[in-house]
Amino acid sequence: MSDCYFCVHGHFYQPPRADPFTNHISREPDAAPYANWNERIAAESYTPLAEAGSFERISFNLGGTLARWLDEHAPATYERIVAGERAHYAAHGVSNGLAQPVHHTILPLARRRDKVCQVRWGIASFTHRFGHRPEGMWLPEMAVDEATLQVLVSEGIRFTILSDEQVRGSMENGAGPYWVRIRGEEEKIAVFVRDRHLSNTLSFDMPDPGNVDGWIWDHVRWRCQRDGLLLAATDGETFGHHRPQGAAVLQRILEIGEQHGYTITTLGRYLRDHPPKTEIEIVQNSSWSCPHGLARWVVGCECTEGDSRWKGALRRALDNLACNLDAAYEREALKMGLEPWALRDEYIAVVMGEIEGPELLARHGLSKLGAEGAQRMLWLLEAQFYRQRMYASCTFFFERLERYEPRYGIANGVRAIALTCYATGEDLTPGLYRDLRVAINGQSNRTGADILDEILKKAEL
Repeated sequence: MSDCYFCVHGHFYQPPRADPFTNHISREPDAAPYANWNERIAAESYTPLAEAGSFERISFNLGGTLARWLDEHAPATYERIVAGERAHYAAHGVSNGLAQPVHHTILPLARRRDKVCQVRWGIASFTHRFGHRPEGMWLPEMAVDEATLQVLVSEGIRFTILSDEQVRGSMENGAGPYWVRIRGEEEKIAVFVRDRHLSNTLSFDMPDPGNVDGWIWDHVRWRCQRDGLLLAATDGETFGHHRPQGAAVLQRILEIGEQHGYTITTLGRYLRDHPPKTEIEIVQNSSWSCPHGLARWVVGCECTEGDSRWKGALRRALDNLACNLDAAYEREALKMGLEPWALRDEYIAVVMGEIEGPELLARHGLSKLGAEGAQRMLWLLEAQFYRQRMYASCTFFFERLERYEPRYGIANGVRAIALTCYATGEDLTPGLYRDLRVAINGQSNRTGADILDEILKKAEL
């Protein structure tokens, strides 16, 4: 019998759905009988998986926005997820959890300081929830380039996951891990490579619980004829939400390994016991969800129907706004003798409730700053938080500008504008309005400026 290991990785994530002005999630009728999609998916997926103890046996990443929602609205489920990871850590000395950039930003499309910010915020969020630093990090949409991997290494991340179509080189060691060397540098990072076919079969051709043994025989057992690791990585919501039988199927997969010649493991455990031996190369600017490079999040591609030119216009509008927001924040921070981007990186502690805003400023030598000056700086830091939220991957993922997700990206920009205006008196709305006029929804000919008008009216700004 071969020494075959099998790991199932679940990518658990929901975008932030709360109105950036009220912090409340509006009722979402298509999620009925639940009030919104977070509630529905929690009932169908997160809670059954947590109650079954799956979070102790699988590899997983829990997105920061989802973790925060679960903590506030489904605390029993959240506590079981955290307890599962901590039990694994106590038993094996390594985590089965991976961190994730907080706002699910497509990192290769972000400037370096935003890459650093998202990675640091993701590490801080993981540490806050699980009590120790992460060793691995999930890349949103598995979008990768060398600069992104360089940031991971510089921030102490040891490994990540890619899909087999995103790498080049000999794959004789199955899922790996493999070294990926950063060109021109001494650094390297370990990469696990998911089996795309196996992962997609599990996701889109999932058996009934009673037929799992047959599925294993057809799709897993023959792959276990040699030593190594098999990795199926997919959306965690596959188990119970996308596939109603998913939680039961996953439980069966985790239970029957001995009968079928494989041992269930997790990525942290496997890396500890089987360090990389060979190197591979990444396919630059690739992702697991679009075969057209990163076009889906830049100018659009064949992955979505209709005219996608609005995506490029919306990205330009948000990029221009981001530059203006950054300039306002940097100008005020430098006036106070602060290093703006290090301060921003630490602001996540305020968001998570670990410290109060004035304490953060005091740590940076601003304890004697008057109340008015402190409030201005905290408004600008909060504006940076919403400015980061504009770039959640779903803002650009789907086919229509009028969908909820692009609207939410624009709304976060408006919230950042409002906070910046409170702090400096500068209103950046006219520039955003001008840029959004050329973002046109092909089906209705409505523009991003029309959506901006609706958001402003609702917010009563």
